[in-house]
Amino acid sequence: MSDYTMTIGGQAVAAPGTFGVVDPATGEVAERAPDASRAQLDAAMEAARAAYAQWRGDESARRKALLAAADVLFARSEEIGRILTLEQGKPLSEATMEVVGAGVWLKYFAELELPSEVIQDDERARVEVVRRPMGVVAAITPWNYPLLLATWKLGPALLAGNTVVLKPSPFTPLSSLRLGEALRDVLPPGVLNVVSGGDELGAWMTSHDVPRKISFTGSVATGKLVAAAAAPDLKRVTLELGGNDPAILLDDVDPAAVADRLFNGAFQNNGQVCSAIKRVYVPDALYGDVVDALAERARAAKVGNGLDEGVQYGPINNRPQYERVGELVAEALAGGARAAAGGGPMEGPGYFFRPTILADVPDGARIVDEEQFGPALPVIAYRDLDEALARANATNFGLSGSVWSADADRASEVAARLDCGTAWVNTHLALAPHQPFGGFKWSGIGVENGPWGLYGFTEMQVVHRAKN
Repeated sequence: MSDYTMTIGGQAVAAPGTFGVVDPATGEVAERAPDASRAQLDAAMEAARAAYAQWRGDESARRKALLAAADVLFARSEEIGRILTLEQGKPLSEATMEVVGAGVWLKYFAELELPSEVIQDDERARVEVVRRPMGVVAAITPWNYPLLLATWKLGPALLAGNTVVLKPSPFTPLSSLRLGEALRDVLPPGVLNVVSGGDELGAWMTSHDVPRKISFTGSVATGKLVAAAAAPDLKRVTLELGGNDPAILLDDVDPAAVADRLFNGAFQNNGQVCSAIKRVYVPDALYGDVVDALAERARAAKVGNGLDEGVQYGPINNRPQYERVGELVAEALAGGARAAAGGGPMEGPGYFFRPTILADVPDGARIVDEEQFGPALPVIAYRDLDEALARANATNFGLSGSVWSADADRASEVAARLDCGTAWVNTHLALAPHQPFGGFKWSGIGVENGPWGLYGFTEMQVVHRAKN
């Protein structure tokens, strides 16, 4: 029997059935998670609705509770981090830091101002714009950063006065279930409910009549289904979806000086980051040097079980994604691309794939046009900067991108021409709780983080007081 339970109304709740959670380092089921029934989802929604009236009314209590929740995550980071490595695959040090980061995000929102704005105050009237909570929020999170991305939603939602029903990915439910358990003593019953299950549970949540807001992070395809499910009830939505993020090197860049940062920007979390570098555009004159520098780092990377000492990159999280990355790489190689490093899976059990640098990738290759979300990076030569920008922007995605140059001002001018939510200069994946994060086009609707993310969990109300 699994010792993981759901949290509904502040209580530990088992489910009628369970489902297996695979350790991606072995490819075998390591634990079992509760598989919530429709009735249990109803109970979680009702618990959240019942808790809402009191929770929304005491901002000071909300802030204290969020600070206490952050402290719990700091104190239990290693314990929960070990669970995260088991189910997600990332190295233990990174998993532990994810838990710490989740605490940092909660602390940030606990201390963030919840503003009101007086827009008129004269002899006729006092008019104030205030932010009011929405009610119950349905939060659905992905498998790449299950805890950190949960707190991107929980922090602002709870500070604003909403209550939450959280559903993690079925590939990584355990750390979120443990999160719910850990916070039972610091959040009032019903304020945070955590349920686990498969895709059917997510569909039940998005069409449920209780939530007024859905916050979803995941694939474009599922995001479109979420938006469609929310539409009949006019639920508010925030969708943080995929990316096909370009990095453009200008002709004055020093390949040796930027290679480490480029590689880390592409291969962090084994490339399983929505805003990681997915393709690199390099001037013809620098192309060979950049490919060689990235390939050298790929060959030197230590890949293995995330629980082993010194491992830098773990396995791909799940079999469908492992097979997709392998298919995209194999298709590119068959079409004429060259593997400067890697090029295929590693021998043995688990979902391990060699860090791969692809050179001479032909136009139209899917690994350039689509989001690979794994440890494989195409490097593409260009002759003209306008051409590189056009190719970088010729996608339905628009999450992030970066420009690299010895001249930061010049790079900034080029970055301003990228069609994306975040344009970095001489860095990539520089994320922070105070910095809004969202995408253009198919990469999402709305933003997370900062006061802008907080506003997304509120409704705007005008309070107009006549003076005569």
